[in-house]
Amino acid sequence: MIQVENLVKRYGVHTAVDDLSFTVDKGQIYGFLGPNGAGKSTTMNIMTGYIAASSGTVKVNGYDIMKEPENAKKCIGYLPEIPPLYTDMTVWEYLMFAAELKKVPKGDRIDHVEEIVEKLQLEDVEDRLIRNISKGYKQRVGLAQALIGYPAVLILDEPMVGLDPKQIIEMRDLIKSLGNEHTIILSSHILSEVSAVCDHIMIISKGKLVASGSPEELQEMMQAKAELEIMVLGTKEQVEQILQGMAEVESYEIEEAQESGAVCVRINATDNADIRKELSLALSGAGLPILSMNRLEKSLEDIFLELTESEGTEEEITEEDTKEDLEKDSEEEDDEEIEKEEPDDDSNL
Repeated sequence: MIQVENLVKRYGVHTAVDDLSFTVDKGQIYGFLGPNGAGKSTTMNIMTGYIAASSGTVKVNGYDIMKEPENAKKCIGYLPEIPPLYTDMTVWEYLMFAAELKKVPKGDRIDHVEEIVEKLQLEDVEDRLIRNISKGYKQRVGLAQALIGYPAVLILDEPMVGLDPKQIIEMRDLIKSLGNEHTIILSSHILSEVSAVCDHIMIISKGKLVASGSPEELQEMMQAKAELEIMVLGTKEQVEQILQGMAEVESYEIEEAQESGAVCVRINATDNADIRKELSLALSGAGLPILSMNRLEKSLEDIFLELTESEGTEEEITEEDTKEDLEKDSEEEDDEEIEKEEPDDDSNL
């Protein structure tokens, strides 16, 4: 459905997207996950044809977004982070206007818009000015305009930002229902929402794709070593002697526990082996009672932080900031060239 190959986007010396490649299959909900400034919105803007890439290609349903933009854009419905709403229009007027822009046949527009209004449950506000409706309804109206023409692909940039918990649940259910008919790509840095909605997750860090897979596959990929955390009544030397005799134990850390006479042990097992039974038998056989045992599983949050841990140390550079900087630099360079090329009036005297 969508093929992104070697995508690069530079703003001056800053690289927002760095050699990004991935494929989006039909009928799936994909999540773009990454911290602010990771390149999610820039990638989406390139995929929709809103901005051009420095290099690389994006094909939507076989159409190159730069070489065949009209055919490619017919396949895409786009909801930016800030919905492109005309607040002096009513909801109905705005959606009819969007239908005209997207070249929905004139005789079909009313039925088409009515169907989308019903699908997104906008009947109660369709005659109200957009500026007078709530944030949640504005997001729904923005999503409604993306649905006009029933494109094969929906690209949603932070669709749940600024919504209250009830509205987030409603938007989540709405997106999941739309996933039955459309291929959906949504960006977010809200981990719980991505894992609840998406079939496939792509984690982006510093403009690069650092991980890709279903939530379960990502957890399995990052859980290459099973970790156990146990509290044992005994000394460090006694526990260490037992662990050194177990082939499945790859590494361990032992420290004093808060409970008197006990130690806390964190164990890494090889090949994701489950060593709880063998470990219990070995420790009990040596007269070392186990006070507690926990198998540590990495959550999506743990995976996200591990893959993007250095991302937050850099100052976020937004697209608008970079455009302003480039325009300013360009103006300064032009002024310098003019000063160099134009001699002073006194120079010819």
